[in-house]
Amino acid sequence: MKSIFKGILGAIIGFVVGAGGLSLIRLATGLEPWKREPGIVIGYLFALTGWLLGVGVWDYWARGWFGLPVRKYEVTGWRRYFNFDPDHKVIGIQYLVTLVVMMLIAGLFAMVMRAELMNPGRDFLDPKEYNNIMSLHGMFMIMVAVTVISGAFGNYMVPLLIGAEDMAFPRLNALSYWLTPVVPILLLTSLAFQGWDSGWTGYAPLSVTNESGQIFYNLGFMTLGLSGILGAVNFLTTIIALRAPGMTWGRLPIFVWSIFSTAILSLLATNFVFVVLLLVLLDRIAGMGFFDAARGGNPILYQHLFWFYSHPAVYVMALPGFGAALEVIPHFSRKPLFAYRWAVAGFLGIVILSFTVWAHHMFTSGMSENPLPFMVTTELISIPTGFIFLAALGTIWLGRLWLKTPMLFGLAVIFNFLIGGITGIYLADVPVDLQLQDTFWVVAHFHYTIVSTQIFGLMTAIYYWFPKFTGRMYDERLGKLHFWWMFITFNTTFTPMFWLGIQGMNRRVAQYLPEFGDLNRWVSLSAFLMGASFLVFLYNLVYSWARGPQAESNPWKARTLEWQTSSPPPHENFPREPEVIGDPYDYGVPGSVHALIPVSGGSTDGDVVATSVALYPND
Repeated sequence: MKSIFKGILGAIIGFVVGAGGLSLIRLATGLEPWKREPGIVIGYLFALTGWLLGVGVWDYWARGWFGLPVRKYEVTGWRRYFNFDPDHKVIGIQYLVTLVVMMLIAGLFAMVMRAELMNPGRDFLDPKEYNNIMSLHGMFMIMVAVTVISGAFGNYMVPLLIGAEDMAFPRLNALSYWLTPVVPILLLTSLAFQGWDSGWTGYAPLSVTNESGQIFYNLGFMTLGLSGILGAVNFLTTIIALRAPGMTWGRLPIFVWSIFSTAILSLLATNFVFVVLLLVLLDRIAGMGFFDAARGGNPILYQHLFWFYSHPAVYVMALPGFGAALEVIPHFSRKPLFAYRWAVAGFLGIVILSFTVWAHHMFTSGMSENPLPFMVTTELISIPTGFIFLAALGTIWLGRLWLKTPMLFGLAVIFNFLIGGITGIYLADVPVDLQLQDTFWVVAHFHYTIVSTQIFGLMTAIYYWFPKFTGRMYDERLGKLHFWWMFITFNTTFTPMFWLGIQGMNRRVAQYLPEFGDLNRWVSLSAFLMGASFLVFLYNLVYSWARGPQAESNPWKARTLEWQTSSPPPHENFPREPEVIGDPYDYGVPGSVHALIPVSGGSTDGDVVATSVALYPND
């Protein structure tokens, strides 16, 4: 906690220095000393620097740049999670807790929206207030979807899955996390400046002319992007350079492939949204006119740059969820992952094609380009996605299915995304998109795409790896209750929205025709029930983490490396470096062993033991 207080103090000092220095410069040049938006932007840059230095970058890293002694990491116990700690396992838990809290906040915003939408006409929110809440809900959920599985389980599990001690750049890893808590604070602070009503996309020219709360959205999104770029560099370097001996590319667990593909997308695409958000800030605080048609600017430029990032970002959200589902399904089917290489090809094919489809979000924008090539590429991206589906279905086929909670959520990822994928094909067709654009069809499709992969995928990962990072087991009955409650209410919430969209109900506005009232009440009640399902999840998570029964080191009898060490793992992950000698999913293959781990003992350097005994749990 001391580090956090130092970070807050550093942020305050930094803001005063930055904003105050700008005011002095303006005063010296004959300008009005204080102008709110430039002062906030410049002050934030210094505040962010002060926050990072105070929270631990100075003590544990930057002092060495100046030849000063660097502090040792001596914090232990629960205090590690409130400190600048380079251990990838600590960072994974920090991401998980932070982003689950953000997900719950986003859910509360959604409940407020659905309460307003229960009846036609205005109830308790005026249009601007509704749009502010809608924008906050969207941005909070986008942050969770972009970050949660890769940030939490990518950090915690990737080194374990590839047999490494830690990430390639541990301090950079800690830095990328400590950028993250700043973002929700910025977004909530926007409410003190009249919020922003441009939605999570922040389209110009509205984002150039609306209230000052908009700049907090831009600064928060840019900060999140910087964190994502740093994390992507770390993941790529770790997976390329730190794999255990024998861990060839053909033996990588499929979850690692999903994180590798996600990191490529994050590294290559995020700079585009960073640039376009910077251009909006320059329009607002420096009088530029990048998006002002009257001054030679082009509003459509914003959409091109934004979606050139944001459609790859859809797969930054989706791929880790696919990876979590495909990781779980072989273990709980007790079969090798069907068409492993085709699944990998599916991930990499999505990476390539996702950069060619951005303009399908812009068919109604008035862009002059021929939209047909984007329709074709959007249809084509369903092919590598289909490889992933076939891998899942082929693994399930004739498998010995063990329907524990992680498996149920993993199967739900595949089922729900199938609906999202099929409904997306309609939006890829230009004539149909002209009718469905900005309707509730898009809302339903988007949630079937993102919630099915990220939130159901997150639940898959939490329930599967919960014994690993806590050393305890959760209540299986509550886990299954949570699954069925969430799965049913998710579908009863979003399936009716397709019909509302076909009938022409617009999204992003609180008003609708009276004849849609009954169905909207159904949707709102279903949404409230879906939100209540997370109370079961939260109770099960917190209680089991504190008082759940002790877990075995490998309760699922799985073959991959993370289950071949204690739960939770020791600081160095493994007693000695593992040697990988076989595939991770060779269930049913006589004599197959995934890896060997030397263990110290006796009078020799170590005895070699096979660590991948994979018995079916009911045998």
